[in-house]
This record gives sequence, C-alpha cells and structure tokens, in this order.
Amino acid sequence: MSYQSSNPLVDEVEFALDGPWAAYWIAFLRVVTGWWFFHSGITKVIESGFSYTYGSAYMQGMTGTALGGIPVWMGNNLAWLIEPGVPLFETLIGLALIAGAFTRLAAFGGVIFMTLFWVGNAGFGHGLVNSDFMGLLLFITVIMLSAGRYYGLDALIEKLSVVQAHPKLRYLLG
Repeated sequence: MSYQSSNPLVDEVEFALDGPWAAYWIAFLRVVTGWWFFHSGITKVIESGFSYTYGSAYMQGMTGTALGGIPVWMGNNLAWLIEPGVPLFETLIGLALIAGAFTRLAAFGGVIFMTLFWVGNAGFGHGLVNSDFMGLLLFITVIMLSAGRYYGLDALIEKLSVVQAHPKLRYLLG
C-alpha cells in the first residue's frame, strides 16, 4: 500500500481478517458481547428466577411507542413466555457467544432482542443512535465477521462429520 502525501484519502485501506490482531479483536468483541448478555440474564435469574415479571409489566405500559399496541398485547397475553424467556435466552445467548458455539444463531437471537429493545424504547431521547442500537450493531458485527470461528468452539464444530455432511449448518455457526 502506497501513501500519497498530496491526498492520503485516495489510497485503499485494507483490514485483513486473517491477521492475528484482527482475530484477537473479533474474539474479544464476541466474548465481551456475550458477557454483557450473560450478565444481564444471569442477574435476572439470580434476582427473580424465571419469573421476571418486570418484562411483561414494562410491555404493558408501552402504549405510546412506535410498536403501538403490539407490546401491550404481548405483555398481557404472552407473560407466560416473556417472564421465563427473557432471563433464560439472555443467559443462553451470552454463554453461546462466550464459548463461540452456534455464534450466528445466538447473535441472531441478540439481534431480535436488541431490535425489540431499540424500537420498544422508541422515546429516542438520546436520538436514534442509542445504547440499544449500539448493542444491535454489536450483534450484527458478530454475525457478519463469523466471530465464533476465531478462538471459539464453532471452528471445531464445523469440522464434525454432521456439519461436513450438511454444510448449510455452517450458517448457524461461525
């Protein structure tokens, strides 16, 4: 790569994903994102067990959000799923990302959570780019960079004969 002193912005910049520093960073990003969700979920399990009533109660009060009456209906009718589901899935998503196992599937679950949080908290007092949106971007980044293949169990799982026989399973890994 050359450097042009008259206009340094015209040269191409390359970020090689096969370099060691990129691999370390991608693995670190995956583990930190996993810890964030694991901590959030396991804290709810410790404090409330699988009866996280705040989730459904919060949704019941979301009458003025961009989602309209959908979260209110969900809070009223799906509490049986939301109360155990939020702490359980946050914990499992976090564990999967920390281990680097089924990373894309876990990160997709994180995308769903963060999309619902971002749109559901649609007061946007801090603008469209808020912490929920940044979490959404983290999960998308983990998916796009196949972060489980960097110092994660997905690199080993992909070598199993079942994955070799059914290569489409790799879409859940990585």
